Order: sequence, then structure tokens, then C-alpha cells
Amino acid sequence: MGNRIYRRPDVEKMIGLSRSTLYVMMAEGTFPKPVKLGKRAVGWHEHDVLAWIQSRSSEGY
Repeated sequence: MGNRIYRRPDVEKMIGLSRSTLYVMMAEGTFPKPVKLGKRAVGWHEHDVLAWIQSRSSEGY
């Protein structure tokens, strides 16, 4: 796994969910919070997104 930062559109494609669902899941604590990249820019660490995807597949979703 690398140290890459994914922006929101990339994360949406990776997980197959919409922006609104992504933010609801973050509010519920079921998806990793993003890191702040600038005033109006956020991103997610690759390892956090991949770990979340792996956890979902192990839960049988």
C-alpha cells in the first residue's frame, strides 16, 4: 500500500457510493474522516479507504 491521498471523486468511484452517502457515513462514524489538504480541499489516505473496503468485504456486504 502506498501513501497516496485520494480526493472525493476518486473515493466515490472506489467505494461505489454517492457523496451524500459518504458524508452520512462519516457523520455516523462508519467511514474514515478525511484529512484537510487546504482551505476547501480534503482527501483520504489510501490505506484508510482500502482498509474500509476490506472490512466491508469481510462483513459480507
